[in-house]
Amino acid sequence: MRLDKCLEKAKIGSRKQVKKLFKAQHIKINGQAAQSLSQIVDPGLQDIMVAGKRVELEASRYYLLHKPAGVVSAVSDKDHQTVIDLISPEDRADGLYPVGRLDRDTEGLVLITNNGPLGYRMLHPSHHVDKIYYVEVNGPLGQDAPTFFASGVTFLDGTRCQPADLTVLEASLDHSRATIKLAEGKFHQVKKMFLAYGVKVTYLKRISFGGFELGDLERGAYRQLSPNEMDHLLTYFD
Repeated sequence: MRLDKCLEKAKIGSRKQVKKLFKAQHIKINGQAAQSLSQIVDPGLQDIMVAGKRVELEASRYYLLHKPAGVVSAVSDKDHQTVIDLISPEDRADGLYPVGRLDRDTEGLVLITNNGPLGYRMLHPSHHVDKIYYVEVNGPLGQDAPTFFASGVTFLDGTRCQPADLTVLEASLDHSRATIKLAEGKFHQVKKMFLAYGVKVTYLKRISFGGFELGDLERGAYRQLSPNEMDHLLTYFD
């Protein structure tokens, strides 16, 4: 959450009082003066002090979930099961939402949190968040394929994608497997990139997102982030 929202929730004082405390450098995050009242914080991950007193609030929730095909990356949907529906009632909290959406027919890693601004920060171009997908297609991926994707793909409507890193795992005339790494998130981007090459995606799974790895987490399952992953998460707070 934003620092000002955190202090408001902790009932530190009025907005005017909080601004005075900030200007006087009486608000400290892990021992350092707060950079701005809009910076992202989490009292469960950081030591937040105001005039020498620790801010005590419940930590935000962070889950790594393996979205199955058919489930939508949304908070609610009247027609389909959502990623939030997969979270057990005892693990839910107000404001949970998915960071890094996936198409309904795509499976793989989705980060779930109730830290409101985090998703925006993670997906901001300044963080250059890499996403890695495992892909199966209905045709050959030739020796020219890695160069084709590394050159930046242009769609028929003129939309141009940034260069992507393609690794071919297996190739044949009617079935090929690969991984692709990219930092963008255009609508149906991966599928359109392979169509531009001349093959159709038949299976798509995100296996990595912003330094978080899906690993062997089963479809429909989720878990809390590990201590190392929580430390990595803090890099998106800066």
